[in-house]
Amino acid sequence: MTPQNHTSNIVKLQRNIRLLMILFITGLALSGITAFPLLRELNLLCSLLGVGDAQSSAGHSGLAWWILSVREGLTVTYANYPFIAYGTDWLAFGHLIIAIFFIGQLIDPVRNIWVIYVGLIACVAVIPLALICGPIREIPFYWRLIDCSFGIIGFAPLWLSLKLTRKLESPTKATLQMR
Repeated sequence: MTPQNHTSNIVKLQRNIRLLMILFITGLALSGITAFPLLRELNLLCSLLGVGDAQSSAGHSGLAWWILSVREGLTVTYANYPFIAYGTDWLAFGHLIIAIFFIGQLIDPVRNIWVIYVGLIACVAVIPLALICGPIREIPFYWRLIDCSFGIIGFAPLWLSLKLTRKLESPTKATLQMR
């Protein structure tokens, strides 16, 4: 391989890693940001489902019942215990802070490969968390599957980034060994 082709491959690998990380960081940031206005989002979702005027979940089933139940729970909780929302504020903050760690992968993928490993572990850990804690908290099974999908969807770009970083790592190690 010519030096020019080698450099071109490295640039291409870095670009692909950066695209995957931007996708992952964006997903984390959006999921964090959307944890702030939960009640507003639920009101919007109820409107989209055609149940925006419903006062309770009684008489509804499936997704409409669940969304109305969650909205009712938040409405009552926020009215009586507004400080509980602070917990979801911290959840949102946590997502944003975790996203910041992945910026290291944008800057230097090989040096910061550990971030990918932590992210992969976290994505896998989402599944037992949802499947163990979901029933304890009386979360419907289909909603637990949606929660699990976040781990699965997040795993994909991280796994691809890991594979690309390992390819990038090999020439880097060879170059360092020659020095």
